[in-house]
Amino acid sequence: MTTVRQRRGGKVTEAAEHQPSEEKNVKSDGKVLSDHTGGKLWNILSLTLGGIVAIGLGLLTSVYVATLHENDLWFSNIKEVEREISFRTECGLYYSYYKQMIQAASIQQGLHALVYDNKTESVRTINILERMNVYQEVFLSILYRILPIQQYLEPVYFYIYTLFGLQAVYVIALYVTSWLLSGTWLSGLLAACWYITNRIDTTRVEFTIPLRENWALPFFAVQIAAITYLLRTHLQPAQERLTLLAVFIATFLFSLTWQFNQFMMLIQALALFIPDCFDMLPTAKVTWLYIIQISGLLLVCVLQFFNSMILGSLLISFNASILIARAIQKNLKKGNLLNRLGKLILHVLLVSSLTLLVNKFIKKSLNLESDEHIFKFLKAKFGFGATRDFDANLYLCEEAFGLLPLNTFSRLSDTLLFYVYIFSLFPMTVAALIVAFRNLSGSNQVQEKAEEYTIILKPDAAYNLIHTVLFGCLALSTMRMKYLWTSHMCVFASFGLCSTEVWRLILKCVHLYTSQRTQVIKYSIPIITLLYISYKFWPGIMDELSELREFYDPDTVELMNWIKSNTPNTAVFAGSMQLLAGVKLCTGRTLTNHPHYEDKHLRERTKQIYQIYAKRSPEDVYRILRSFGTDYVILEDSICYERRHSRGCRLRDLLDIANGHIMDGLGENEPDLKPSLYPRFCEEIKKNLPSYTLHFTRVFQNKTFHVYKLAKHK
Repeated sequence: MTTVRQRRGGKVTEAAEHQPSEEKNVKSDGKVLSDHTGGKLWNILSLTLGGIVAIGLGLLTSVYVATLHENDLWFSNIKEVEREISFRTECGLYYSYYKQMIQAASIQQGLHALVYDNKTESVRTINILERMNVYQEVFLSILYRILPIQQYLEPVYFYIYTLFGLQAVYVIALYVTSWLLSGTWLSGLLAACWYITNRIDTTRVEFTIPLRENWALPFFAVQIAAITYLLRTHLQPAQERLTLLAVFIATFLFSLTWQFNQFMMLIQALALFIPDCFDMLPTAKVTWLYIIQISGLLLVCVLQFFNSMILGSLLISFNASILIARAIQKNLKKGNLLNRLGKLILHVLLVSSLTLLVNKFIKKSLNLESDEHIFKFLKAKFGFGATRDFDANLYLCEEAFGLLPLNTFSRLSDTLLFYVYIFSLFPMTVAALIVAFRNLSGSNQVQEKAEEYTIILKPDAAYNLIHTVLFGCLALSTMRMKYLWTSHMCVFASFGLCSTEVWRLILKCVHLYTSQRTQVIKYSIPIITLLYISYKFWPGIMDELSELREFYDPDTVELMNWIKSNTPNTAVFAGSMQLLAGVKLCTGRTLTNHPHYEDKHLRERTKQIYQIYAKRSPEDVYRILRSFGTDYVILEDSICYERRHSRGCRLRDLLDIANGHIMDGLGENEPDLKPSLYPRFCEEIKKNLPSYTLHFTRVFQNKTFHVYKLAKHK
């Protein structure tokens, strides 16, 4: 550093005048350097502490749901058959392939049995890896076989602990997304706490462990976190490339693990398309995200032996149409307000038309009908005409596919989550509308007035806003999809409560803004909210963890044990989809049908098998069952005499309507329905009349199930 020495003579005064200034500058430089070093150390400390808290909360969540599962079933103490029965409906079907791979003589033989499977659907060989998303079971079974853990950990525990471990990934991803949006890990802490305290509405992993969404949603959350980071401004090229790679890997894993991936990513593509149309997102990054979605899905298509349902997905058609439309309309984001609006309307019409045309062309070319039941269901659900279609009505009558119940909002409000979510959503939506108008108008005057709203609505916030709105609409219309919304609701609400920009905007609107006041509110309100949640819900969580129950289903256990002991390994069983999944898992017997419903041939087969609960003659039922190679049929009193659903939604009613027969009980019937010539099969067979005993012999019975062996007539 240059030093200044005092001169002699007349120049002394001048030197003396400059000396304090130089010394001041030296002190100022030292202070800046000190502040910079201190700020850097503080950032490192904050990042480390926030990371530790994130990992800790993730692990705690895993332990929490694992403990609930153990306490609810006494899983460690029940028999193997009871453990397997606890994997209800399709969960049991998916787990059966993991068990099959574990028990195979070799990995190669296990894979061959999956590719050429003739036990899941009788008299038909199907490729399980093509039809179902079970690569996770394959990977996990191979991992179990090659790791030296067989002596210490049972296969079932390796499986369920992996799923519970993924919950840690899920919570960490939600935490990181909220942290990225708000700039403080306190927001992530709040998001994770809300996820845990609203567990009933954010996850169902503890009682539906093998369900596909429990594999997929953690990867979806990681993908959203990566997209949120990608949409930040001023990223270095290396950071951008690494983030794009992370988005691709997460998208691929999400797509590989859930058959409904294409529908979820279609909504996500819309969440990118809408703000991009209003110039809220960087177009180049959005284009990369469209390409990643298509690439991830096509890679899964290849791994699933060119699954036709993926090739005919609306997502591929939609994303391809956007890229084509952009190539046609090159000056989409230039011009005045009216010019831009006209171009935008034309762009939306062009993308919509191209999507329908491309999708229609692909489906016609490949003769695809795998997902037609979904569109029939949607058409009937949203009032575009009543339907007698059995498959569509089967979905319409299930509570999980109905509207989101109102009591969901009261539960979410108890933790303050819903109130804070609305509080965050309102200013962000207003800001989005103002920014959209500003971007379309292109006027300098409007630009200046909307500058404050542009600061609050950064690209990452704009994407997450549209994402939460669209998935909110999905959840409101279909209760089963609420888990996609409620988890992101935790992220968005905590972001709003901890965001400097949101509080600045609100305080400026009420003329109370100061920088210090904003900082105080930004930290104090979330801390008070966390203290309230802890005070109100910690005792309940402790009570929940101390509550002990036990699995109890003696009738199903008795049935499974009888099947294993009294029927040949090659026997073919018919019955309800849900029960047969358990039959395959517990006994390894061949099935006529199963709950993985994304195949037209299987849907038609299931409708035929279900004639055992319709008003059909014994000869008709026998002929149908034998056409599928059936040796035994299982009848369930809970279906034959069902009371869970109201009239018109019971399974026997759906079959009567589809067959053109009048329904049982008091109530109206459509005028063209006619009385059946035959009584209901599941009721009449129990009377042991000669016309029934000629074809069916009862071989097992308990309070719930009746098993009949089919005669083998020449």
